[in-house]
Amino acid sequence: MEHGEKAKRGLSKFSIIGGAGFRAQFYLRIAEALPEQFRVSGMVVRDEAKGLAMERQWGVPTYRTLEALLAKETPDFAVVSVSGGANPGYLMELADHGVPALGETPPAPTLEELVHLYKQLASKKAKIQVAEQYLFQPMHAARLALIRGGRLGKITQATVSISHLYHAVSLMRHMLGIGYEDAIIRAMRFESPVVAGPDRSGPPLEERTITVPRDLAWLDFGGKLGVYDWERNQHRAWVRSNHLSVRGDRGELFDRRLTVLANYATPLHLELKRINSGEEENLEGHYMQGIMAGEQWIYRNPFLPARLYDDEIAIATSLEKMAAYAAGGPSFYSLAEASQDHYLGLLIEQAIRTGETVKSVRQPWAE
Repeated sequence: MEHGEKAKRGLSKFSIIGGAGFRAQFYLRIAEALPEQFRVSGMVVRDEAKGLAMERQWGVPTYRTLEALLAKETPDFAVVSVSGGANPGYLMELADHGVPALGETPPAPTLEELVHLYKQLASKKAKIQVAEQYLFQPMHAARLALIRGGRLGKITQATVSISHLYHAVSLMRHMLGIGYEDAIIRAMRFESPVVAGPDRSGPPLEERTITVPRDLAWLDFGGKLGVYDWERNQHRAWVRSNHLSVRGDRGELFDRRLTVLANYATPLHLELKRINSGEEENLEGHYMQGIMAGEQWIYRNPFLPARLYDDEIAIATSLEKMAAYAAGGPSFYSLAEASQDHYLGLLIEQAIRTGETVKSVRQPWAE
């Protein structure tokens, strides 16, 4: 009853494991922007000095261990925001305590560790979801809404040049409507010079030319083709662009351009247009309202009027869905899905490294 009452009130309490990391800052900012919906119920920060600094900055209590946190806090669920190597241990520990967990991507580093983790957590009947937010970014959510609404007809091809490996594979699978079907994978790497742009530490301090790899892979799912195209750090580079296209028998999405048929003799050319408040003479506040195609709303921002940028909207959507899942609601991005996406990403790397065609095989989570 407690979870249901909280869901009705719209307030969820969650703890953060690894609260001093870069990724954890997203969850803290979102909770600060949406206090009526989320509250951070303590953080696990192993380093005491960092923990005290986080307490001063965010006003949230920190603990050195998970046991210490759970002795004082009663979260609806926990967000595990730690390194790939530490992620499985915390997921197992939370499962032993019966606390639902929103894990990081990828769930475990290697195929063997993925299989072991999945079997162990399945045996404990753990409540686990994974924080793969790309699907919930507004533009991708709008694209998926168009696809699922049938505007493109039967989908056969998707090209993803958005992010690396498991993130890209997740988008690819969902755009194609693929579950756990096997894939035949061919891949290659091409290296070229580019003037260095920003990184996590900030903008460049001088002009510097670096050599970066561009990885290309073709995933044949049997009647459906996924194309992976990724140049290292392109999502931050000032002189590179991201790209996504999806083709069906009745239309095509090419980035923000939508080409579909009104009937066999009448093509329609539409644009996915982002609608923002606070521009020019609009005094409603500065936030994204949603995305339209022609006269139709394809996506509406569910967190108005909070001032969140796209990735924060996506992560807030994961938190909202996780709160519902912890209270007995549906799965939204399961450990099985996350494991499959990372597995296919590992096979892409193998195909690049060896130059050989590789084929996926059915894994335990696909059962």
